Formats: sequence, C-alpha cells, structure tokens
Amino acid sequence: MKRLLTFALLSLCCFYAKAQDLNARVKVVAPKIQTTNTRIFQTLERAMKDFLNGRKWCADDIAPNERIDCNFVLNITNWDGSSSFSGELQVQSSRPVYNSTYTTTLLNINDKDVDFTYTDGQTIDYTDQNFQSNLSSVMAFYAYIIVGMDYDSFSKFGGTPYFLNAQTVAINAQTSSYKGWKGFDNSNVNRYWLVENLNNKIYNNLRELIYDYHRNGLDMMADNPAKARKYIGSLLPVLNDVDRKRLGSYFPLAFFTAKNNELISIFSAAAPQDRMAAMNILNAVDPANGSKYQTLSGR
Repeated sequence: MKRLLTFALLSLCCFYAKAQDLNARVKVVAPKIQTTNTRIFQTLERAMKDFLNGRKWCADDIAPNERIDCNFVLNITNWDGSSSFSGELQVQSSRPVYNSTYTTTLLNINDKDVDFTYTDGQTIDYTDQNFQSNLSSVMAFYAYIIVGMDYDSFSKFGGTPYFLNAQTVAINAQTSSYKGWKGFDNSNVNRYWLVENLNNKIYNNLRELIYDYHRNGLDMMADNPAKARKYIGSLLPVLNDVDRKRLGSYFPLAFFTAKNNELISIFSAAAPQDRMAAMNILNAVDPANGSKYQTLSGR
C-alpha cells in the first residue's frame, strides 16, 4: 500500500512538472487601496501564479529548464472591498540567448483595462471553449501570446497556433461586457488589436524579422558579434515597410517597447556609418523613442 501511494505521488509530481510550460512570476500590488485586509491580494497572487504555471499551454513537452520566463505584475487601482477589482497588468516575457548568460525581452506590455471579479479562495476556472471569467481569459490570452512570441523567435511562424488560440480567447470574451476585447475599446492599443495584428498576414514580414533577429542575429552574437550586428542591421529596412502599412499599429509598437533599449545597445558598438544608418531608420519608424536613438549619433 505504501509503495502504491509513493508511486501515485511520484506520478502526480511528474504530471505537474510536465504541465508547467511557463515559469511565471506573479506580483499583485495595491498602493492606492486603503485597507488593512491585504490577505485577498495575497491569495489572488497565489491563485494567478498557480493558474499560469499549472496549465499546459504548449503542444510540445517542455523540460523544466526550457520553461518560458515571464512576469505578471497586477496593479490594483480600484476595489469595492468585496469581489470587484480594476487594475493594470504589466506582462513581460524573455528568452535566453544562445551561448550566453544574456536574456532578451520578447514582450513588454502594460494592459490598462483589467476589470474582474474574484473572491478569497476562489478557484480560477478556464476553458478554451467559452468565456468563464475575465481574470482567467486575460491570463490565458497573455499565456498564449507569450508562448507564441517564444516559438516565433525560435522557428519561422512557429507561434501561429498559439496566436490563433489567443484569438479564440478574445472572440469568446467578446460575449462579455469587459473592456479590451473589442476593436473600438481604447483606440488600437488593446488585446483585440494585438492578436489581430499577430494573425494578420500584413505583418508576416515583422514576424519573419523577429525570427531572423533572434536566431540569426542575437543567437550568433557570442560567436561573432560584428557579423551578427551587421546581420541585424540588414534587417532594419524591413521596419520601414511595416511602418508604411499601418501607422501606429499595436504589434510594431509592442516590438519597439520590448526592443528599443536592446537595439541601442547592439548598435552602440557598431561602426559610425552603421550606427547612423540604424539611428535614421529607428528614428523614422519609432519616433516615440527618438530621443533614445539619438544617443547612437555619438554626440
């Protein structure tokens, strides 16, 4: 009997280890909320972490050392003292760069429309078939986006199945009254437009660039930094084409939010003419970070 119990426990542990595709670190903060009852925020944080890390998001078996690193920081801005919450969710994900200790940011998004209900100790239910709750839908949506971005960085269009899964989450959530799931919510910067862009063939060249940037650029940096930098520079003109297609679209905006500092770091060590060429393109396609790119001029 004891041996059977031990086997059952080991099997259960193996199942959970196998199910964990994300290495999600979750933080719930509420600096604007005046309350002495902080337990609800602690249990919410734990429930979110268990939800993200305890589910199977990838089709492939992911080894423990291959789990995708990501951060979810939920800033609660309003709480009715019971079960109704509003806040902003910062979502970040990264992946290691080959043959180095460096990790590169793939996603860095601040979602300002996160409203949901949650009661202390509640189980967060979710199914891909229909809408269960806004909290689970938002987390599932970003889990699929994170996985898709990771796969896209390792294989050309490898993230497509996961972006389609995220689109299903968004479509199901449109039956609710919650913000962020419809095209007219908060201009073009919301979940609807993010997943629309990722699944829209008009942005295939940006997705191809993301693959080439990581696999043929960053992953080669340790072996031959000058060659890898030159290769990344050769990709930048693609961004001009992306910019002309739809000005101010969410996917390109998300790309530059994740990559602007890294691009500056890469080209800071380039030859003067390559620095200037990179600066001119980046200034044109990402004017919001233009003052940062000016540092590449060396002035």
